[in-house]
This record gives sequence, C-alpha cells and structure tokens, in this order.
Amino acid sequence: MRIRLLRPLDRYVLNEFLKILFATAIGFPVLVIIIDITENLNKYLQRHLPPLDIAKAYVFGVPWTMFQVLPAAVLFATVFSIGGFTRHSEISAAKASGISFYRFIAPIAWGAVIATVLGLMLGAAMPAANARRDTLLKEHHAGDAVMRSNFTFATAQGRVYKITTANADSGTLSRLEIDRKGQWPDYPSYLIYSGNARWAARRGWQLDSGVMHVLTGDSSNFTVSFDSLRDRAFTEPPKSLLTNQKAPDEMGFVDLGHFITAMERSGSDVNQLRVERMLKIAIPATCIIIMLFGAPLATSNQRGGAAYGVGVSLGTTVIFLMLVQLTQAIGGKGLVNPELAAWLPGILFLAVGAALLARVRT
Repeated sequence: MRIRLLRPLDRYVLNEFLKILFATAIGFPVLVIIIDITENLNKYLQRHLPPLDIAKAYVFGVPWTMFQVLPAAVLFATVFSIGGFTRHSEISAAKASGISFYRFIAPIAWGAVIATVLGLMLGAAMPAANARRDTLLKEHHAGDAVMRSNFTFATAQGRVYKITTANADSGTLSRLEIDRKGQWPDYPSYLIYSGNARWAARRGWQLDSGVMHVLTGDSSNFTVSFDSLRDRAFTEPPKSLLTNQKAPDEMGFVDLGHFITAMERSGSDVNQLRVERMLKIAIPATCIIIMLFGAPLATSNQRGGAAYGVGVSLGTTVIFLMLVQLTQAIGGKGLVNPELAAWLPGILFLAVGAALLARVRT
C-alpha cells in the first residue's frame, strides 16, 4: 500500500514557496557580492591579490551571507507565494472545499522548517569558510594579536593566575603569581611567584625561578624556593589566554562556547560574544517565526500586487535587522541577559504574528 506524505495541493503550495525561497536566498548573496565588489575591489587590487583568489574569497563568503539573509528570504517567499494564491483566489477556493487557511499554509510551515535546517547547516559551515575567505583577502582581525598584559585568569580548578605579560607566539609568561584558596589543614592555600613560565605542547606550563608560600592556617606556614616547577592544573595553551583568539564568525557554536568559558575565567567581558553565539541558533529559528508573521500579512497582497509584497517584505526586513542590532547592543552592555537578547526580535515577531494569525478568516 503506497502512502502519500503530501497531497497534490500540499506539493503545489510547497513548490511555489521553495521556488521563491531559493531564488531569493541565492539572489541576495549575488546582490551583496556585486555591492561589495563595487566598494572594495580597488582595495583588494592594491594588496596585489590575484583575481582568482578574490573570486574564491567571494565564494567562501556565500555561506555567511546566506545565513544572514535567510529569514528575509523566507519572508519574501511567504509573502509572494501566499500573495499569489490570494490574488488568484486559490485560497478562497480551498476554503470553499473545506480547507482552512491554517491547513493551506501548513506546507509553507514545513518549508520554513527546511530553511531553518539549512540555516543551521550554513552556521556550521561558516567558521571554516570565513577563515578561508579572510586568508584569501588578507584580512586581519583583532583576534590576530599575540600579546596581552596585566590580566587575571582563573582555571576550572579554582586557581587564580595574575599574569604581567603573555606572548602566544613564543609561548611564554612573565611575572606570574598563582593563588589557590584551600581548606585547612588537608588542602592548604598557597601562593606561587615565578619570573617566567614556558609552554610545552605535551607537558603544559613550566614555571622557572620562583618561590612557593604554603599557608596551612597555623604557625607552620613555610616557603619553598624552586628552579623549575610544572603546573599540571594550568592546561590552557597560550592562545587561550588572549582577549580574542578568533572573530566570532570564525567559530562554531560549540567552539565559541569553549572560548567564552576561557575568556570568563580570564576576567574578560564576554556579553557580546554570548549574544553572537546564541544568534547562531536564533537567526535560523527566526525563519519559522517570520513565516508565521508574514503569512497573515500576505492575505492582503491583492490590494497592491507585487509592489505591496515588496514593500511589506523590505520594511519587515529592515525592522528585523534594526532590532537585531539593537538587541546586540543591549545584550553586549549587559542591560539584558545576552542569550535572551538574541531571542528578543524573534519573540516580538512571534507575538505579533500570533495576533495577526488569530485575526485571519479561516
């Protein structure tokens, strides 16, 4: 017995939606590339970059651009497909046949789910693609720095490291102080001072020429001098001690989470990074939300035709991007929980979309 997963009407609605979705998702990056070439080609040529490398760089930049514009592509596809169905009275015919508006747009909801999955895949591909793009274009981020001075770093084991200078290139630290708060008497506190420390990939950090003060909490406190001491609890490699190891768009969700944890222990402000990390999930998920918002708006599309659809889509896209920028700012400043800030535009559009859907005649 053959089971049909989609009825003919469902396939028709989904096909119309997907055709517009993929045309828009590909068309927007092409437009961005044309604008970027116009603005930056002279700069790239001044760097004496081979034309083939410039072309490859734009290809590697496509995943990032598609990731950013995917919610807008879903909105365009929703507005224009449902608007077309409305103008040609196909929705009215479906209602006359006993098919509600909600059931009619169900395939479009599945299309938005497909766009969400595509967005997550693009998000996973972006870090490597962006790194390759920047290498080809010889772009340099603040994360390329190899030195950091006068900072504090805390490990997961509770040790606090006060470091005067860290050099990631040479893998060295200068004037290092280690403070461990203990619980007397079996787990004493101690302070370690060392002039220099060196990193070895398989052995970790080795401290040179220092003293260790052991504080037992009674009159038996004592001091030990050493020529070298290996710190097995300090496992972070030199680059992890820098303020910025990579740009957020060059790290995936998991890698960025590890980086944020390391930066929190080093005393850095990571609110902006936390917002950037959550946006890697929030932006793809917005594809579903934006479809729910655009569907009821598109039912009025017959009054203005294509011009109405373009106006609604562009206006909504601009508002959404402005909200993303605003929530990035307030989340980065710590005025709102950074993870919540990343979801605020989607939450707002979901609330408005739900209200609009409730008013649609089914």
